[in-house]
Amino acid sequence: MNLNLISIVKIKKRSLNFHSRFSAKKRIYRYVIFNRISKPSIEKDRGWHIKKKLDLKLMKKGAKKLLGTNDFSTFKASSCNSNSPIKTMESIKIKEKKNKIEIQFKSKSFLQQQVRSMMGCLKYLAEKRWSLKKFERVFKSKKRTLCAPPAPAHGLFLEKVIY
Repeated sequence: MNLNLISIVKIKKRSLNFHSRFSAKKRIYRYVIFNRISKPSIEKDRGWHIKKKLDLKLMKKGAKKLLGTNDFSTFKASSCNSNSPIKTMESIKIKEKKNKIEIQFKSKSFLQQQVRSMMGCLKYLAEKRWSLKKFERVFKSKKRTLCAPPAPAHGLFLEKVIY
């Protein structure tokens, strides 16, 4: 048997009130972008392939605007059942390595399609389709109709849930 395939699972006893969704204290999502001319072959469908060179400095400036407690209605799917669009974005980390961009979002909770919608808007900003002022105006508008198209789902990963 190949021991490399075996992973160790740690089990902790929880109270009967524990709920995998509602007991979470933090969630960390990661979004992957392949920013290059050629499509990825080995990592096919494991990230968003964008040919146009993205301005990471501009993307980071836009991400800073999303930090803190805000009304994220602009990024909320119409089918979202959340009680409130007010969420606190604790951190957004953006790093690039060999034309692979990883964006990590950390918050207690997210709206339906929030991360993908934020990524769509950050892409418009990084492609210089939008100015930083327009990005901020769209975010503050609370109007879903002004939002850029959401990023594809195949680049989004739930990295970690902290209980």
